Order: sequence, then C-alpha cells, then structure tokens
Amino acid sequence: MATSKQSILESRRDQVFPVLEPFEIERIRRFGSVRSYRSGEVLAEAGKPIEGLTVVLTGTVKVTRRVSSGDGELIVEHGPGSFLGELAQLSGRPSLVDARAQGPVNALIIPPDRLRALLVAEAELGERIMRALILRRMGLLEAGSGGPIIVGRSDNKDVLRLAGFLRRNGHPHQSLDPDVDGEAKAILERFHIDPGKLPIVLCQSGQFLQNPTEDQLARCLGLVRPIDPDRLFDVVVVGAGPAGLAAAVYAGSEGFSVLVLDCRAFGGQAGASARIENYLGFPTGISGIALMARAYNQAQKFGVEMAIPDEVIGFANHPAHSHFVLKLSNNETVRARSIVIASGARYRRLGVEGLENFEGSSVHYWASPLELKLCGGQEVALVGAGNSAGQATVYLASQAAKVWLLVRGTSLASSMSQYLVDRIEGLSNVEVLTQTNVTGLEGKDGILDAIRWRNGTSGNEMSRPIRHLFVFIGAEPNTDWLAGSEIDLDGKGFVLTGSDIGGNNRPFETSQKGIFAIGDVRSGSVKRVAAAVGEGAQVVTMLHTELRDVH
Repeated sequence: MATSKQSILESRRDQVFPVLEPFEIERIRRFGSVRSYRSGEVLAEAGKPIEGLTVVLTGTVKVTRRVSSGDGELIVEHGPGSFLGELAQLSGRPSLVDARAQGPVNALIIPPDRLRALLVAEAELGERIMRALILRRMGLLEAGSGGPIIVGRSDNKDVLRLAGFLRRNGHPHQSLDPDVDGEAKAILERFHIDPGKLPIVLCQSGQFLQNPTEDQLARCLGLVRPIDPDRLFDVVVVGAGPAGLAAAVYAGSEGFSVLVLDCRAFGGQAGASARIENYLGFPTGISGIALMARAYNQAQKFGVEMAIPDEVIGFANHPAHSHFVLKLSNNETVRARSIVIASGARYRRLGVEGLENFEGSSVHYWASPLELKLCGGQEVALVGAGNSAGQATVYLASQAAKVWLLVRGTSLASSMSQYLVDRIEGLSNVEVLTQTNVTGLEGKDGILDAIRWRNGTSGNEMSRPIRHLFVFIGAEPNTDWLAGSEIDLDGKGFVLTGSDIGGNNRPFETSQKGIFAIGDVRSGSVKRVAAAVGEGAQVVTMLHTELRDVH
C-alpha cells in the first residue's frame, strides 16, 4: 500500500523545531532582552512585523497558520528552549503565522539586527538557528499556507503572474480557483466580489487587492518598504541574479553597507534552471531557484538589505558630493558610494505574430512547478538549444505526455552540454526537431489551441494541438536603464569594462569611475552561473580600493 510523503515539518522535526539547552540560551542572552506576556497575549500576528526571534524561557506559545477557511491550523507549541520565528525575522518583515501565549510566558526577544550578529558571532549555534528558519519557510511553502490567497481561474495569466512572482521570491501563498474550489466561492460571497473582476488577492493584513501589480502586492505583504533617501550605502547592487547576490554576500561579509535592487525577483535567469548539475559542490544537482534562495538568505545573514521589486531607471552623480543618486520607477531615490551593475539579461522573444496574446498563460519563459502542473499529461513544445533549454526539457518530460524540442540549428551538441544531450536522447517522450522554426500560433482568449512549425530543410509545415509553448532562445542585455548615461556599451548593448575601454581601468570597472559591471550584462562575460558568482566575488576586491580612495 502506497504511503504519502511526509512533510518537512514531520520528517525533519528535530531540525525544524530544535530546543536550546540552558547554557546555549545563556550564551545568546546578550543579543536580546527579556519580555513577559500574559495568558492569551499575542506574540505574533500574521501580516504584521514582530519584534524579532523569540526564545521561550518559561511557559508555552501556540503557533498557528491561517488557511483559506479562516481557521487557524496548529503548527507547533513552543515550550522552554524553543524559539519562534522564520526567515522573515532576519529582515523584520511581517510574520507569516500567528502565535499566542498559553498561560504566562517569559521570552528573550532578539531583534533582526542582533539576530544577524548572533548568526555570525555564534557559528555553531547560529547554524542550527539558521537551518531551522530556512526549513520553517520551506514547510510553509510546501503547505501552501502562511501567505496571501490568490482567487482566480488557474489558467488565468494574471493568476499565473502573481503566483509566479510569489514563488520566485520564496513567499508562501495559496491559489483558489472558483470553478472548482468551494472556499473560493465563499470568499467571493463574503467580500461581494464580481467573478468577472478576478483575480483578487487577500493579504494577511485583511486587505484585498484586485489584480495588483507585483509592486502593489509586495508592498501589501511588506516585502518591500520605503528606502531612506538620506542614507548613503557603500555599495548598491542593481540585479539579484547569481553575480549580484555573490557581490552582495562578499561585500556584506566584509562589513560594507549593501543594498540590492531588482525589478522582479531574486535569482535572475539562473532561477529558471530546473536542475543545475555542473555547479561545483552539488554532485546530485540543485534547482536554480534553490541555489539562488540560499544565496539570498546568506546575503541577509550578513546584513544586506533587499528592495525587491524596485526598478532602477537611471542614475546621476550627486552635484555636491562624491557619490551617486539612483532613480527608481516609484520616484524614490537611493544614494550610493559605488554601484555594481548586475542587471543581467532579459528573455529573448520569438518573432511570431500574436505571441504577446499568449504570454503568461500559454507561452512561458520559465519552467517551474507552477508551469509543470499546468501542462502535466499534455504535449508541449519548447524552443531552444542551450543548457537552460535542455534542463527545462528534462524537467517537463517528467510530467508531460510528450515534449517537442524545436531546435533552429543543425544539432544540440553545438550549444548544449553533452550530459544534457545524452539525457535527452534517452527520453522516449522527447522528440528533437532540428532546423525547425515556429511559424504560427492559434488560439483565443490568451489560450493556445495549436502551434505550427516548419522544417527549414524540407520546407514542410506541421501543426500540433499544443496549449503550452516554452521559449528558451537566449537573452539580450538588460541595459535600457543606462540610456543617456556615460556608461560605454558594445555593439550588442553589453557593458564594456576594464581593458575593453582602454586606459588603465580596473577589471570590471566601467567607463565611469566607481561603477562596476559583472555577470551576463558585462561584455565578454562567460554566460555560466559559476562564472557570474566568481565575478561577484572578485569585484569586492575592487570595491575595497574604490571605497578607500573615496574617503
């Protein structure tokens, strides 16, 4: 008889909910202060910031998560030596759970800045605490609770957009389809919502949004907050992909004040990789989003501030001081002594008529569990021949009835790692068509009914009843925001650095002193995750020199 898979909260309970020994609590007392709570008093409320990591000294605290029915579902009861908190407490963001004292409680409260200091100063104990915080977030993500509720049809492109945004930012959420979920219908009746005006999002604060932008949703959830326009950061990193996060981790660990800005989510294109198997140190492979989530959490551990989503639209030199002022799309400004451009690249789109009508619902630039669920048991088509395309093909083939891999060149081997070529050749439900181009899309209301493609050798055109098309055909540099600046670009729009500019420029330094470029956005860079991480580490050496000279 088949048994259901245990959740993280069950299978790794000792690591998720460790109990600190009395001597360990004594070691960390210097990082916090003791507070008393009355019976029934709230220690944490979903949607509202809490004071920090809460170590129970005496008494019992009941922790629950909210579910769509509105009831509280028990997660755990913390006794003496247990601690309340998860990753949100690293940065002081709103709680994802509710917690209430079950009788009188005394607790040690460690605020976010002191929690980060504890994680660094107490390495062994800090590792246990950090692991527990990460696993608790993973448990909430796995359960699909502890976050906002998205109500709308599961194939609606805005539902997919919002769910994808939250997933890429590692934020728990629940999606309810009124066509099949009674709870969704109850929500619509309770708030008197016209079904024709979906999707809506119910934030944990009780506020509901009608088809919000990513920025509106992030601010409702407390994921992004106003930036102090008077604060001067040592380093502002533009882009939260592998290069940007690596620069943030190393700069933060060196004691620099660092702010990372990204217009969408952390991870960049690396986050789109279903499984990376050639990254050093991961012999069994790791998904791109998991690798990037580790880097994101690691950066926060070292005190790096994150503003995601916040889009940079330009920058200027401060007229009276030796620093830069970055302009954001929301009219905020950020001051920086140095800038690291790690804005990467944006997905290249197919030149097929009507493509935009199906993007977000049937045309995808990302292969994640969200998309896999949409196309399970169906035929899908994927265009591309690089490693990202290969990884996505293998991933989709695990659930799809068939994957048509459309390659515009003459072979896969010329552009894809051999281990992926071999794996694809061994998949019976993958058919590779070389010298093949998509010629047409058929469908209505944003949903594909069929895809047409033509073989360049025979000239034959074929049509298949396919509802989902995945596009992995490379990317273009994300440098539009540098228009009008003094930053030199190459003929393709990538940022020129170092000796490519001429003179005695330092490696990774652009044509403007104090501004550096790393990763995929840099002209001549190697488009690999490991190379991007290496550049992020290397640029910190130059930041040391730059910031010393500015003093």
